[in-house]
Amino acid sequence: MTMINSIPCMIMRGGTSRGPFLRMSDLPSGQDAQAEILLSLMGSGHALQIDGIGGGDPLTSKIAIVERSSHADADVDYLFAQVDVFKRRVDFTPNCGNMLSAVGPYAIETGLVEPQDGKTVVRVRNLNTQRLIECHVPTPSRQVCYEGDTSISGVPGSAAGIQLSFLDIIGAKTGALLPTGKACDAIQGVDVTCLDAATPIIMLDAADLGLRGDEPPAELDADRALLERLESIRREAGQRMGLGDVSQSVLPKPVLVSAPRDSASTLCTRYFVPHRCHKAIAVTGAIAVASAVSVPGTIAHRIAVESGRVAEGERLAQVRLEHPSGFIDLDVEHRQDNACDIARVSLIRTARKIMSGTIFYTASTTPDEAMPALQAN
Repeated sequence: MTMINSIPCMIMRGGTSRGPFLRMSDLPSGQDAQAEILLSLMGSGHALQIDGIGGGDPLTSKIAIVERSSHADADVDYLFAQVDVFKRRVDFTPNCGNMLSAVGPYAIETGLVEPQDGKTVVRVRNLNTQRLIECHVPTPSRQVCYEGDTSISGVPGSAAGIQLSFLDIIGAKTGALLPTGKACDAIQGVDVTCLDAATPIIMLDAADLGLRGDEPPAELDADRALLERLESIRREAGQRMGLGDVSQSVLPKPVLVSAPRDSASTLCTRYFVPHRCHKAIAVTGAIAVASAVSVPGTIAHRIAVESGRVAEGERLAQVRLEHPSGFIDLDVEHRQDNACDIARVSLIRTARKIMSGTIFYTASTTPDEAMPALQAN
């Protein structure tokens, strides 16, 4: 038996992602109960998510849950939920930097943060990683401004730029930049860098898999043998990184790296989420790759050196990554002379408010019908 309920909702685009933004106070306290509601909101379990507002793609099947923070250094808490399109499953373990782009505007719009005249810095604690991010939101006349001349690859038109500065990114899930203790591991006959900066990833040289590295996402998604091989390597890497059995988790994310096609770029990337190729690249994934460029021995560092984009031993402060929709620029700030000690990584994103109102969902009245959720740290 089901019943129809409703909660306040704001749908926003954040970077190259889109989804509903909800208040934590409007949801039940347990994540299994939350997961059941989120699945209904998105219409998961159907390729088109026809019975919800999901867009039938991982990039448009995301949810941001925001609430006033009790943390001394944060204004709001942000819990990200990746809702599976095809399966009735919610993963609370990853972070999403693109959706994060809209957390600051949402917090101001809903009265969680008081806007300042000109620019408002919203301090966000990400509950998925327990890390802090500063969101610099344009607020002329104490109003969120969405219009501007900043363009980002993967989004049509232009909008106001929002600077995101990720603090304390090392070991977001594993506690170490290089969780296996090595810059490169041999896994199933392939060199792999297992790295955790903002999010855990595994990096592979596209050439080692017989690829150019600039293939369109649809071509990579159609290569079932490639996806099965990546998944097998990802599961073994997850064990080595201390993440345990990752077969039901989206972490770590695989990234294929190759030499850039443009002389102004550092690397070319193909990022997986993890079983489909991202049509651009996740912000947190881009941070992880950018952080790896200056770390000797990593796949990213090796390819950047071989292609002449970085000198051996150089700590690169500005990194441009090519992805299927264009490129993303990141500023990497290192502490002193240690390439493995990163103070912060900053980048510019955009966001837009799409709608605000009430969203309806169906909820089972039988507790054991709630779908299990993967727990956030």
